[in-house]
Amino acid sequence: MIKTIQEIIHTTPLDTQVVLSGWIRNKREGKEVIFLDLQDGSQQTPLQLVGDPRLIPAAIQRNLTTGASVRVHGLLRASQGRGQQHEVTIEKIELLGKADETYPLQPKRHTLDFLRSIKHLRFRTNTFRAIFRIRHQLSQAIHRFFDQRGFLYLHTPIITSADAEGAGDLFAVVADLGKGKEKRPFFGKPAYLTVSGQLAGEAGALGLGRIYTFAPTFRAENSNTTRHLAEFWMIEPEMAFCDLKGNIEVAEAFVQYLIKDILENCPQEIAFLSQQEKHKPNRPKIPLNERLAQISTQPFLRITYTEAIDLLKAHKGKKFQFPISTWGADLQTEHEQYLVHTLKRPVVVTDYPKGVKAFYMRQNDDNKTVAAMDVLLPGIGEIIGGSQREERYEKLIETMQAHGINPTDMAWYTDTRRYGSVPHSGFGLGLERMIQFITVMDNIRDVIPFPRTPGKAEA
Repeated sequence: MIKTIQEIIHTTPLDTQVVLSGWIRNKREGKEVIFLDLQDGSQQTPLQLVGDPRLIPAAIQRNLTTGASVRVHGLLRASQGRGQQHEVTIEKIELLGKADETYPLQPKRHTLDFLRSIKHLRFRTNTFRAIFRIRHQLSQAIHRFFDQRGFLYLHTPIITSADAEGAGDLFAVVADLGKGKEKRPFFGKPAYLTVSGQLAGEAGALGLGRIYTFAPTFRAENSNTTRHLAEFWMIEPEMAFCDLKGNIEVAEAFVQYLIKDILENCPQEIAFLSQQEKHKPNRPKIPLNERLAQISTQPFLRITYTEAIDLLKAHKGKKFQFPISTWGADLQTEHEQYLVHTLKRPVVVTDYPKGVKAFYMRQNDDNKTVAAMDVLLPGIGEIIGGSQREERYEKLIETMQAHGINPTDMAWYTDTRRYGSVPHSGFGLGLERMIQFITVMDNIRDVIPFPRTPGKAEA
């Protein structure tokens, strides 16, 4: 098996014969020398190839264009130029696949809007190579975090009859039984693509102790904003014998673990994105890696919803699109970002009004609030939402009815409270939202390989 560029650089001694394959990112040539930048996806930076054009057959040489794929035999040596430590002297080069003059990724700066129009090719750019290498690393770190803490990875259903959020914006699952066949519910009742694995996850935790789900979820919101997707990935841990305080501690440790892991394992990608950030208007004064390092070490501030409302009401010189005038209003993204900016650190807001939260959240003794929490990060607002779950059977039935949910339709869920119920908690973190935060990408469509949005489902 041919080694990747990364493997060759890290494991092969200098002045050794190597064979490598990849795509040409750029070509510079003169009468006596040709330079090719080769990228195979194994690392953020390309490897420079140096050769004598007189030794390369003309039929191959004229097709060594940006985007073409090649296999190269040569000698690994210390680079004679600046900006790289290694290069390969070309001894033989094979053309694997041509890229004609219509290849859209020529060596120049492309806008993200343009790259969004060629999603199937944007993996070949430096920006998206960094993003998707970080996405991979985050996914691995998520599994490590929970595995190290005794959580079991639970596969909850993608097709479900339950709407955990009560949002109503669901994708219905309808079986295509063929022409002329009777149309009937395949499962005997309406079924949908899941909006959350939480409810099934609770059932798992109330028998297995600690579980987490990591799977795609779906929302049929007719929204074309930079913050919404129709298909996205959620991480949802559920913990038996855990109250709201313990839930917050796990959520904070989780966020900080993920950031530390990326700083440790993706330094090239973070350095590249930090350089890209310099082209943005109103860019932060503190470099990206330093901002991430601060968040990975400083304790998160805890405040109640009521304290948050008081801060928002007392603000001066800030005009909100959604003004806060009364207690009980839900917090919008602009409010969350203002709180983090004002308090100058990540914030956990707790004890929200029960009227703005879901039926499964534990009601506090004041009969006004629930044991809910949101983790807010700078620049993005809410990154995690969670709560202590309502473990009391009678209270759960009462709340379900108040939300217009028939408990009989969810007997499997209420049974978990009838038989040996315990205090338990959990939260959800959207993978794409976390990647957005780490990579400072403004549009959530740029952190998922093939975004699903209204009217868009290519590939």
